[in-house]
Amino acid sequence: MTNHLADMPTEQLIQLEAKWTGDFTPLLRQNLQLDLSRGKPSHKQLGLSHKISNAVIEDFFSSDGTDSRNYGNLKGVMEARELGAKILGTTIEETFAVGNSSLSLMHLVAQTALNRGLWQDDRSWNTANKPKMITQVPGYDRHFTICDSLDIDMVNVKITSDGPDINAIEKKVVEDSQIKGIWCVPKYSNPTGNTYSAEIVRAMAELPKKAAANDFVIFWDNAYGVHEIKYPGDDLASIMEASKSLGTQDHLVQFGSTSKITFASGGIAFVSSSELVLNTLEKQMSTFSIGSDKVNQLRQARYLNEHLEKHMEDHAKLLAPKFSLVLESLENDLGPLDIANWTDPNGGYFISLDMNDPIADQVIELAKSAGLILTPAGATYPAGTDDENRNIRIAPSFAEQDELKTAMEVLTLCARLVAVRELIKNR
Repeated sequence: MTNHLADMPTEQLIQLEAKWTGDFTPLLRQNLQLDLSRGKPSHKQLGLSHKISNAVIEDFFSSDGTDSRNYGNLKGVMEARELGAKILGTTIEETFAVGNSSLSLMHLVAQTALNRGLWQDDRSWNTANKPKMITQVPGYDRHFTICDSLDIDMVNVKITSDGPDINAIEKKVVEDSQIKGIWCVPKYSNPTGNTYSAEIVRAMAELPKKAAANDFVIFWDNAYGVHEIKYPGDDLASIMEASKSLGTQDHLVQFGSTSKITFASGGIAFVSSSELVLNTLEKQMSTFSIGSDKVNQLRQARYLNEHLEKHMEDHAKLLAPKFSLVLESLENDLGPLDIANWTDPNGGYFISLDMNDPIADQVIELAKSAGLILTPAGATYPAGTDDENRNIRIAPSFAEQDELKTAMEVLTLCARLVAVRELIKNR
């Protein structure tokens, strides 16, 4: 007899529905408070950086002579720029260390491109009827929020195992001059955990040459560039090298931070691009800042420039068992039934679960009734709408191991229960 749920006779489905309902009902009385909704570092992960935050700085002067205690140096101290270059795979000259939020830098770049352009000429997105950006789906909801806040339309392109559908992207940017840019999470993408292939990276770097818009910009959000879970992790080709070889480096802006390396509330953010673009951004930053927290930059950079690899290995030791638990639970509880598929990433902060049937919203609501909070259905799509209603994002990082085990028991039970009810309804 097959174990696949869809192949079972109706009588057997009814029996399973009754059993799983019996398993679910007691959960409602337990007052569970579980949360797998956001990819936040756990308390233990944050504790790895206490030695950095508590370090006493005796020499406040950076290697470039900047007094970190004072105003000035919008580019960031040299040590921090070196760290950013190491994380992003760029050079110090191509990299600024600014503030603690790469999301703020993304908003700054998008707003600058919109209002004045990035190249100190007359090319700004405001000359378009209404600018558009390509977004990979499922993708990062904060990218969608930036577009919404700036009244930029979004054009969805599905992500595959080796990156977004490049053929679909090329067709769209060639045909539509209102498409001004693309959002990319190239390594361990949020939420799928996929990494772009070398071929996709090269094709991305070539987009500005093919685009109908001469002010096309690649937003390369490499948030998880050093966040391995398994070793060896995924290799990501250098888009800066590819862009330089193609002459498109003025249309590439890369972002990263230490938000999940040290402290989410007190990291260092990085932006990298060509000299032309960085000069534009520096002028723009001078209108609202007299310099970032350079003391924090020195403290973190002095440690991480020497110990980054070991520090990230310590993160992986905390994260790997959690991801293994989630994957084992999915394989054991859902795999034999063939009601869903999921990703098995080598790094990052998420596992993406896709139900075979359009029932993601029902699974998430049922889990919520039992005390498990998941990312809302559709949140990984613009306007909060997953037309297929299949994607569920799992964020294992924050919960402790015992909480995570319970959460996965709830999630997989809800997935089974909704799936079997859907099959019975449609028989």
